[in-house]
Amino acid sequence: MANRVFAPAKINLTLHVTGRRSDGYHLLDSLVSFAPVGDWLTVAPGDGLTLEVSGPEAAGVPDDMSNLALRAAALLAGHEGAALTLEKNLPAASGIGGGSADAAAALRGIATLSGEIPQGFLELPDLLMHRHAERILGLGADVPMCVLSHPLRARGIGERLGLVTLPDIAAVLVNPRLPVPTPAVFKALETRDNPPMPDTLPEFPDAASLIGFLARMRNDLEAPALKVEPGIRAVLDALAGQGGCGLARMSGSGATCFGLFLSEDDARAAALALTEAHPGWWVASGVLGDCSELALPRPQ
Repeated sequence: MANRVFAPAKINLTLHVTGRRSDGYHLLDSLVSFAPVGDWLTVAPGDGLTLEVSGPEAAGVPDDMSNLALRAAALLAGHEGAALTLEKNLPAASGIGGGSADAAAALRGIATLSGEIPQGFLELPDLLMHRHAERILGLGADVPMCVLSHPLRARGIGERLGLVTLPDIAAVLVNPRLPVPTPAVFKALETRDNPPMPDTLPEFPDAASLIGFLARMRNDLEAPALKVEPGIRAVLDALAGQGGCGLARMSGSGATCFGLFLSEDDARAAALALTEAHPGWWVASGVLGDCSELALPRPQ
């Protein structure tokens, strides 16, 4: 029986670059949440491993082994094979973990399809990480985060993950469809040993307290990304200018930016206004938080 798996967008609420290892990997300290906006992956029995890509953001997305979802499926599929169909709704290479989210969805879908993990098992992400952590990390530092799809703090090169409790918070996501190569952003980063977040995070009784904390933190890649692509500034300014926006920031290495709102109505109104004012931009809204149950495979 086929499974349909949701791949929620990953949002770096903070991203502190705290060092660089001798092998070139950067050390990070990042607070991450997830959005109910994302891709959909259907995983069905098949001969060999195949991938078909469709959807509004399918252009340019590979359907061969250069696609991270197909490589992830190969880790668990063994000799059984699987036919993957990806509905691409998130812009590719945009700082919100779309490819990593697709890979995580493939892992969840294959594990359920093969019977390794029972259908509807709520601890599926934890069990996947317990059994296959090293191989999953080998797909990229964002993939383990996306397997969990729960608010978390990521440290090291992204391999040290700790689940955190965050209040749900309304957000608007905007991508201006400007290419921002991640290597170029890191090359433009002037300081690589920036301060981390506090060792112990405060408690956040509500969304306002979370916004207040985030405003004192940073995305250290935002400034270098603006050097690489100054057009990101227009997105940040447009978000900040919306009624009720408490914080506007870039996610990851860009170019997607997010605005945080105390009111879902304000967020929806902002998304509508931005879509009308900038029809060439990709715009979405939703409530950031725990998407782990939403991301469980469902029978097709």
